[in-house]
Amino acid sequence: MEKKSFFAHETAVVDDDCKIGAGTKIWHFSHIMSRCEIGENCNIGQNVVVSPEVVLGKNVKIQNNVSIYTGVICDDDVFLGPSMVFTNVINPRSAVNRRGEYARTHVGKGASIGANATIVCGNDIGEFAFIGAGAVVTKYVPPFALVVGNPARQTGWMSEFGHRLHFDENGVAICPESNEKYILKDGFVSKITN
Repeated sequence: MEKKSFFAHETAVVDDDCKIGAGTKIWHFSHIMSRCEIGENCNIGQNVVVSPEVVLGKNVKIQNNVSIYTGVICDDDVFLGPSMVFTNVINPRSAVNRRGEYARTHVGKGASIGANATIVCGNDIGEFAFIGAGAVVTKYVPPFALVVGNPARQTGWMSEFGHRLHFDENGVAICPESNEKYILKDGFVSKITN
């Protein structure tokens, strides 16, 4: 690990045997544990824990007080809001060692997870999905879905730019910021490319 390619605040703990991409910033009191992989240009806020074997893509933004446990994989451009948390065991007990039972959770490219949300392990989040603040995700979240509440329920669809999509009678929506077109078909959204 070449420390010159990324920044770590003097109070951060970066264990040996990590892979950390160039341009990444690791802030106060965070702990980056061994055998994790962090992509280029990530921003890891204050008091963040990144556990062994976690994989973070490029340009992942992690706000303060976030715990990312073994079994989590985040693709490029993921946003993790303040104090959100992942879990990695469905049925934890203090007296029972479940280290060999960590469940995997995959967060797709460009997804955003709001402040204080909880992601119950084993439930993947699709690309560009938007998890509202305080939501508790207990099942798969499709790409571009907007989910809120406890348990999280889908209330709409979001564009890549983070705008709510409104579909016409033909199942087509246009993002107000980018003018990109999206289509809703068979309960799933995809971006229309020319």
